[in-house]
Amino acid sequence: MTNQKVVLVTGASSGIGEATAERLAKAGYKVYGTSRRGTQAGKQSFDMIALDVTSDESVVAAVREVMRLEGRIDLLVNNAGFSVAPGGAEESSMEQAQSIFDVNLFGAIRMTKAVLPLMRQQRSGRIINISSVLGIIPAPFSALYASSKHAIEGYSESLDHEVRGSGIRVVLVEPAYTRTGFDTNALVADQKNDHYAPARANAEAVFRAVMTTADSPDVVADAVVTAATAATPRLRYTAGSMARKVSLLRRFVPASAFDKSLRKQLQMPA
Repeated sequence: MTNQKVVLVTGASSGIGEATAERLAKAGYKVYGTSRRGTQAGKQSFDMIALDVTSDESVVAAVREVMRLEGRIDLLVNNAGFSVAPGGAEESSMEQAQSIFDVNLFGAIRMTKAVLPLMRQQRSGRIINISSVLGIIPAPFSALYASSKHAIEGYSESLDHEVRGSGIRVVLVEPAYTRTGFDTNALVADQKNDHYAPARANAEAVFRAVMTTADSPDVVADAVVTAATAATPRLRYTAGSMARKVSLLRRFVPASAFDKSLRKQLQMPA
């Protein structure tokens, strides 16, 4: 057993998850990262355990292992996720759509259901869900990813009300574009339609352009540490200047003006 606070970070083999686990370890947490594929021993400054967030059995086994080793879980960071490369919503099969939601939404729900009874028994705990600014704005040609993040937003905000009386808080961290392998690991739409080819090409060009100035994963990791250590956490933490700008625009700019700006950026007809 340890006197340190214990944290479990999903999808920690690279990118935002790895940066977050490293930052939390430096902040004094006892960190367990997870990955479906595993990782080389000694590569990170934190421990890694095998976990597939799409499997009920794998989730239960991973949580049990951390409890066996540490006797508690103080913080869960639901980071595991993936996307489809730019394409129309119609261009993904139902199977592909379901696979995105199984990781991005239901994976987080599986993890949350596994740790909530433990946190409730402790009368304390915090769950941080990695969302996205695409969870609060429309995202043409990223509809499936965006809708999974919209769902995480609603789930998190609702759940926070339900568990707050047990000493548990649920918090959202909302990055904008981030320099990770996320885009290179994105699935390619499996039912491409030539009707969308010109608009898809424009969306791909915009995506490549914004990625040249995208934030480092460390920016997101810093926001997670802030959310984890705040005595009285806010519901939402944006990560980086672009995310803050988009969040403010969404809140205060009239819907018609926001719509016009978005379509202009993606070179879509008015």
